[in-house]
Amino acid sequence: MLDTSTRLLRLLAVLQSRRSWTGAGLAERLEITPRTLRRDIDRLRSLGYAVAAAAGPGGGYELSRGTALPPLVLDDGEAIAIAVSLRSAVDTFAGMNQTAVSALVKLNQLLPSRLRRRVGALLAVTVSVPGTTPVLDPDTLTSLASACRDHCQVTFDYRDRAGKASKRTVEPVRLAHTGNRRWYLVAWDVARGAWRTFRMDRIDGRPAVGEPFDPRPPPPDVERYVAEAISYAPYRLRAKFKVAGSAAVLAARIPPWAGILEPLDANHSLLSTGAETPEMLIIQVMMSGVDFELLEPEGLRPCLLEIASRLQRAAR
Repeated sequence: MLDTSTRLLRLLAVLQSRRSWTGAGLAERLEITPRTLRRDIDRLRSLGYAVAAAAGPGGGYELSRGTALPPLVLDDGEAIAIAVSLRSAVDTFAGMNQTAVSALVKLNQLLPSRLRRRVGALLAVTVSVPGTTPVLDPDTLTSLASACRDHCQVTFDYRDRAGKASKRTVEPVRLAHTGNRRWYLVAWDVARGAWRTFRMDRIDGRPAVGEPFDPRPPPPDVERYVAEAISYAPYRLRAKFKVAGSAAVLAARIPPWAGILEPLDANHSLLSTGAETPEMLIIQVMMSGVDFELLEPEGLRPCLLEIASRLQRAAR
């Protein structure tokens, strides 16, 4: 027979593993009687876990949301993932440095020795290198995520690429993360009557949540829409290149912010990219590390020849 605390931890882990369990299935999984199961469910509730129960043939038990955050039961991989995420949060989110460090300390104290050594190695050898990527306010992130989920309008002060300030009222539908610490909001701009993407670090202050709205269909391919909006559409210069290599292989070399990658055939891809200068355009296509050919615009060709001459002079 297992002691009560061990049974409760096993019960909690099983409840967290899927949405709902029947009473009979849960008792069989834990190898206890239905009567013991009911008592252990009551004990979990007394500890702050909201365990919902439904009677009848389709009834059972479900771990639902409670008013307080109770302890979590994590496996080894989940514990390490949380530790890595907390370490990243120290440098990523404004105002969360001390909070993330405090949570890391608490987690490290509770880890078994086999995991504490692995997480300790991560913390001991990791350094923070200052960068130019803006730090994001976590309250802004969570407020906009809730507005997307609940279909509520939001109003905020926004600075565009040129630094021009404006007040926007939008109907938010998605958040997008590019992998280089940049977050974007995809939303319907009410005043402009069109879909827009907003860099979240350019939102000043806390967004004001407004009235609910009836959601309209989002862009058919949100991922492609965001990629085009941040890497091609907003720039003064735009170009298309034929690059050697399949889209699957080149995707690992060309980040989303550098352009939109599309397959042409088994051995070539199309890269659509934008920038403010010809030099930046060339840098972005050269990051692929393969041969490329300019498709359009033709007016960019003299600039490419000048840049090529400059590189040849540097090589000599």
